[in-house]
Amino acid sequence: MFCSKCGTINDDNAFRCVNCGEQLQGGGPGSSTQQAPGGVGNVPNYLVQAILITLCCCLPFGIVAIVYAAQVNGKLQAGDYQGALECSGKAKMWCWLGFGIGLLANLIIFGLQIIGAIATGAGSMRGY
Repeated sequence: MFCSKCGTINDDNAFRCVNCGEQLQGGGPGSSTQQAPGGVGNVPNYLVQAILITLCCCLPFGIVAIVYAAQVNGKLQAGDYQGALECSGKAKMWCWLGFGIGLLANLIIFGLQIIGAIATGAGSMRGY
């Protein structure tokens, strides 16, 4: 779809021009442009969760989540509602993966520390 203001070619499902931000018009009734269901502002970006996962749980998965979370608002501003939904879903998925793997790793490390403390305590008692 061409922007009537600047002439930039945009995706057929875009609501705003990626170049100038002008609202794109459909071709009247029956056009291929679809309105965003539930409004454009309803897409969560999961940026706060992604940052917390990066700091507290699992650095590699948290960084991937941050990258996807950061793309959500830009895609919404460009009018790419489907792209924003896709990035939001991927950010959520990477947040949950990072949380699960980070939790599992922390539980394993905690268990190993307890086993080490028990072994050290039992070893020091043998000497007396």
